[in-house]
Amino acid sequence: MTSTATVRPYRPADARDLDDICIRTGHNGGDSRPVYADPAVLPAVFAAPYVHLDPDLAFVLDDGQGRAVGYVLGTADTPRFAAEFRTRWLPRVADRHPAPKGPPATPDEVIAGLLHDPERMIVPELAAYPAHLHIDLLPEWQGRGHGRTLMRTFWRALRERGVPAVHLVMATANTPARAFYDTMGFHVIEAAGLDPADVTCLGRSTRDTGRS
Repeated sequence: MTSTATVRPYRPADARDLDDICIRTGHNGGDSRPVYADPAVLPAVFAAPYVHLDPDLAFVLDDGQGRAVGYVLGTADTPRFAAEFRTRWLPRVADRHPAPKGPPATPDEVIAGLLHDPERMIVPELAAYPAHLHIDLLPEWQGRGHGRTLMRTFWRALRERGVPAVHLVMATANTPARAFYDTMGFHVIEAAGLDPADVTCLGRSTRDTGRS
């Protein structure tokens, strides 16, 4: 690792790196490969659709040699994104990751169920936070301030689009991530119909106060 790591806009050549980051951080912040039979289902839900549908809101941490080792991805308009996820993204990946035929029986089926239900992203209590994001860094690049830089870059892009607030939905079990979000000024948003034992909704203004 060098001090030349920088945040830059996503490029199509980064796609494989982003999938790898998502897989290696996709199980409560840890490596998903021991958990999923086909861990590619994770980036199919949480990474690739964002760079396909909203590439201008995708930013990566470049290690200084052209390799993406972290990212922040998202959308400025969650309802619009959910609609385009169904019409423009799901047809591209549905055959590889079919919807479960009944209650999900495996971790892969749980995530495939999310893939086939993009409308789950539209939560009434989050309407005042129209943007949402996903942020991940490889473990060896965490705790070095890069997550803060990625977040601020994303907030700035949202402000430029006139978006006042952003939310995220995280696995409640991912306590290190929650500690990071707390330091970044996120607060809990209670949402009926979502089990807080499983997921936690967080939100904040896109304004950068400089204190986080």
